[in-house]
Amino acid sequence: MAGSPRPSGSIMTNNSSFQIAQQDMLFALHVVGTPTDTRTMLADLIGPAARLAEAELLPLDPIADRVGARYADGQVVMPPGFVQFYRQWVEGGWNNVDVPEDWGGLGLPVSVAAPLMEAWTSACMAFGLAPVLTQGAMEVLLEHGDDALRKRWMGPLVAGTCMATMALTEPGAGSDLNLIRTRAERGDDGQYRLFGQKIFITYGEHDLTDNILHLVLARLPDAPIGSKGLSLFLVPKWLLGEGDRPGQRNDVQCLGIEHKLGLHGSPTCTMAFGEGEGAIGWIIGREHQGLACMFTMMNRARLATGLQAVAVAERATQAALSYARQRCQGSPQRGMPPGPIIAHPDVRRMLTDMRARTMVIRLIAYKAALAIDSAHGAAEGAERQAAQQRASLLTPIVKAFCSDSAIAVTSTAIQVHGGAGYVEETGVAQYWRDVRITAIYEGTNGIQAIDLVQRKIVQAGGTALMTLIDELRSDAAMAAAAVTPLLRDCAPLLTGALDAIIQSVGWLLAEQRSEGERLAAATPFLDMLGRTLGGALLLRAACLEPDPATPADIGFLAASFCWTHLAAVPASARLVCQGDHLLPPLSAWA
Repeated sequence: MAGSPRPSGSIMTNNSSFQIAQQDMLFALHVVGTPTDTRTMLADLIGPAARLAEAELLPLDPIADRVGARYADGQVVMPPGFVQFYRQWVEGGWNNVDVPEDWGGLGLPVSVAAPLMEAWTSACMAFGLAPVLTQGAMEVLLEHGDDALRKRWMGPLVAGTCMATMALTEPGAGSDLNLIRTRAERGDDGQYRLFGQKIFITYGEHDLTDNILHLVLARLPDAPIGSKGLSLFLVPKWLLGEGDRPGQRNDVQCLGIEHKLGLHGSPTCTMAFGEGEGAIGWIIGREHQGLACMFTMMNRARLATGLQAVAVAERATQAALSYARQRCQGSPQRGMPPGPIIAHPDVRRMLTDMRARTMVIRLIAYKAALAIDSAHGAAEGAERQAAQQRASLLTPIVKAFCSDSAIAVTSTAIQVHGGAGYVEETGVAQYWRDVRITAIYEGTNGIQAIDLVQRKIVQAGGTALMTLIDELRSDAAMAAAAVTPLLRDCAPLLTGALDAIIQSVGWLLAEQRSEGERLAAATPFLDMLGRTLGGALLLRAACLEPDPATPADIGFLAASFCWTHLAAVPASARLVCQGDHLLPPLSAWA
């Protein structure tokens, strides 16, 4: 049923008013301790990137949402403007900023690549997904591929004439990779032939590039049972011919694309491998060691998911602020004249929380990016091990806490818009629809919480977490010595939250603790750790000597977040320590 015409004079969200948050990006890098030369690199690049994103990519976002990717006869046609922008983006060299210089990239740190990824995703998340898996595939090839594979495929990937996918999920194997049934058979000349079907494959088919590389998890006939029997294969859409140009079509087909809640411009494909003689592929790494190789790509994708959350939260926050400044409705208090809704205290409360949460998740994501850089640059031995443990600890927090926070921010943006937020014409509903997937893909947030508790804390004895907590205590001391009471009053909140984390860790590590108790506590524990880390970083940001990029309202943002989110952490700790005692037994659900 067609919608009725919109009354004249109604306020619509103006996407053209959005600006990439350049100063907030530079400020966040400063807060997390990124080296000065790294911040200078970003300062040189973010301006041109922002101009390109705002002028050329941002206008494509509503078109991508409205038109979407289209499937017909095994082919996927991208939304209008995507192919042209992709070519422009590649010509500018933006697709290989963190690829090593030896392979034709700029060799920039992840701390620089992360804000740039945020910029593209802020302008259009559907496009921002496209390069993520290609960058991850290059990292997998460089770390696990043999010389022949690297020499053959790194060139097209770096040149942008080829993109990549991560093909894990199957109709019967989602989060549980033990259930993967796609099979691989050994062939001649080191080749393998693959047979099976994969679903939910992001950018599995498209017309941005002629060729697409699929990194596919499959099982050899003599493989051990479970995930330890999985191998990773590189399976191109087109086999390379003369001059490394696409030659013969491989036995790989797209059977269709999903009709999704959001991200309509990003094709999510069902892929068939080997419906004929088998899809030809080459193994990456060793047989039966595929999952270890794939985790290189998955961890990069989890950082990217956190950055997607930051990007869309920023977009939603700017839209809500712009609307609240324009929309006039009622008097904020008795005796005052009617004015814009930003004058209403409750609206300002929502906007302040949106701004604070967006800044917090940016700080957390950039801190993780810095940890990855530190791990890459550290000397062998204890220094590198500590850096790798820090990056590993932060990864599930970035993926889960940032995405949960962004979903909340985009929901609040709809609330700020009132009834106008619930209709598609304003565009604000798209932010929630697009970002909702970030809590689901690349490992659901519940799985991230289990990974944090079981692997990063229980199995590791909590060592990396205790080191992080010691660091955050210095932020509490800094707040306690602050000049303004607004910040000094937050110091006990941070100290209380840190004590609650230690109490919860002690409970998790207790010998008598059952696995079921730990699993039930995992999600609330990750949430309280994310809030504590975020609150500490935001307090640090408010207490540092002012920087040219320091937001004018940073003190209010820090205090608001601490009183709204940090103050609740001790209560969350009590919930964690209840374990599974609050859950009805399984028999009650029969």
